[in-house]
Amino acid sequence: MDNVNNVNLSVDFFLNKLEESKVHFERALDCKHTEFDDLYPYMIEHPQFFWYKRYVAWSELLTIVKLCEELDIAWTERFETHQAEYVSNRVMSSKVLDCWYETNDTREHVG
Repeated sequence: MDNVNNVNLSVDFFLNKLEESKVHFERALDCKHTEFDDLYPYMIEHPQFFWYKRYVAWSELLTIVKLCEELDIAWTERFETHQAEYVSNRVMSSKVLDCWYETNDTREHVG
C-alpha cells in the first residue's frame, strides 16, 4: 500500500482529465448521453434533469481546472478565449449555456 502514497501523476494525466471533463460538459450542454444518465436513469423523467446534469458536469470541469491551477498546469489553451473566461468566473450562468460554442463568426450573424 505504500506505493499508493508515491503516485507520480503526469501533466498529461491532468490534461487528459481536463479534456474528458470538457467533453462531458459539452455533451451535457447538448443534451447528449453521458455517464450521469447511466447513474441516474430515473432522473430523465424529471424536468430539472438536464439542468442538474449540466451542473454536475460543470462542477466536474471546475474541479479539474482547480487542480490544474494548483499544480501550475496551463489549462486555458484547451478552450476558446470566451470559454476559458467562463470557467475562470466559475459561475454557470445562462450566458455560459447560451454562448459556450459562440465564435466571432456567430456573433456577426446575430441580430
